[in-house]
Amino acid sequence: MTNKLYGLVRNRLVIKCWPGIIISAFIVLYGGNLNGNPFGDRNFFQNNNGAVLSSEPGQMSVTDNCYAWESGWTANPEVISNREEGRPRLIWRESEVPYYELPDPLKASSGTAVTSKEQWKERRTVILDMFRENMYGHRPGYPEEITFKLISENSLAMEGEATLKIVEIISSHKGRDHRFELILFLPNKLEKPAPLFLLMNNRSPDNTDPMRQELSGFWPAEEVIQRGYGIAAIQNSELAPDDTVKFVEGVIKLFEGDVAPEDRAPNAGGALAAWGWGASRAMDYFETDDKVDCSKVAVLGHSRGGKASLWAGAEDERFALVISNNSGSGGAALSKRCFGETIEAVNRFTHWFAPNFRKYNDREEKLHFDQHMLLSLIAPRALYVASADEDLWADPRGEFLSLAHASPVYELWKYAPIDPDNMPPLDKPLVKDQRGYHIRPGGHNLTPVDWHYFMDFADQLWR
Repeated sequence: MTNKLYGLVRNRLVIKCWPGIIISAFIVLYGGNLNGNPFGDRNFFQNNNGAVLSSEPGQMSVTDNCYAWESGWTANPEVISNREEGRPRLIWRESEVPYYELPDPLKASSGTAVTSKEQWKERRTVILDMFRENMYGHRPGYPEEITFKLISENSLAMEGEATLKIVEIISSHKGRDHRFELILFLPNKLEKPAPLFLLMNNRSPDNTDPMRQELSGFWPAEEVIQRGYGIAAIQNSELAPDDTVKFVEGVIKLFEGDVAPEDRAPNAGGALAAWGWGASRAMDYFETDDKVDCSKVAVLGHSRGGKASLWAGAEDERFALVISNNSGSGGAALSKRCFGETIEAVNRFTHWFAPNFRKYNDREEKLHFDQHMLLSLIAPRALYVASADEDLWADPRGEFLSLAHASPVYELWKYAPIDPDNMPPLDKPLVKDQRGYHIRPGGHNLTPVDWHYFMDFADQLWR
């Protein structure tokens, strides 16, 4: 399918671009967005009475850059100019996005259309293997033995509001061991097992300081506890060092032994797969802790951690909610748009993806998959994508479009589609059933504002 629009186009002037032909039409159909102050304590996703558009699988349209975006978010011209000055060879304007066609996640290579949840199971396996072979690689397997060692426990953490647990997760395989720590706070006032947010931390351990001597908005544990959620963190570098050579020294070594990066298979998983493997081992622990509601665990990450959280959620269906924050290229953003960070640019981190992914450097048009298909692998579970206004490197519009173009799969469960034309404005999250999206002011970061929106979304899902 070419950039598929689900129903009629709303709230903008549509300009269809063909050589020598400009066709203009005004089509107005109003729908609702959700409003809210990100700094309050209330849930901003209540009372959503907005209309939705119907979906018409197979409907064709020209590429997104052939439209003048006149509603919702648009990039700040000053930010565009700054990006063009800093990286002039890349695309920073919608008018320069090339024509592209997106594969239909519901159409098999044979041409057979998937029309039911039962058929999707088989199609999902095919798409998952497509990403394993061509992009993220195959993640490590399950160790021969896994044990959980409680390093410390404090039932009076956060002035009595929470119980802190630090757990060492030990995996043994073929005579080798691997260890990493899980930090976990659980709310004391909650009388039932707690729903929980698991952060895949790609930044310094100081951001998730269990002693709370250093407080970081990147992981606002106190605020999450006050909202009645548990909060946990793993350190990605303990699973695979974020280094083009040393990344094989963690989990990968556990399974492959001493191996040089250049000697690995072209479809071998890189650091993103190893980080996601760690999230699954944390989930293994949660299943042993009767204070955690394992049916309500969200996995989330920022930037490269957001790429890893999406892949973890695709690989492990135990995660009830998958959250991507500013994940950009190789995460939520559509690759075929070639906007901001391209495949070639992201592959300068040669240790993140499988070597096979490099064959698409500067060849996005050859992709037989794109990131909307990755997001579709989360269905019918909950999915939230977040962007930032100044983070054009991560392509906010491409992140939103990817979420919208995953709609046909969610529609198999009768969930309403997200209109790709209805990107919300700043600080006005859009929520449709199991999916949410927001774009906030500011740059590339994970902030308390983002966390408030994530918790509001979880409130709607789980309370």
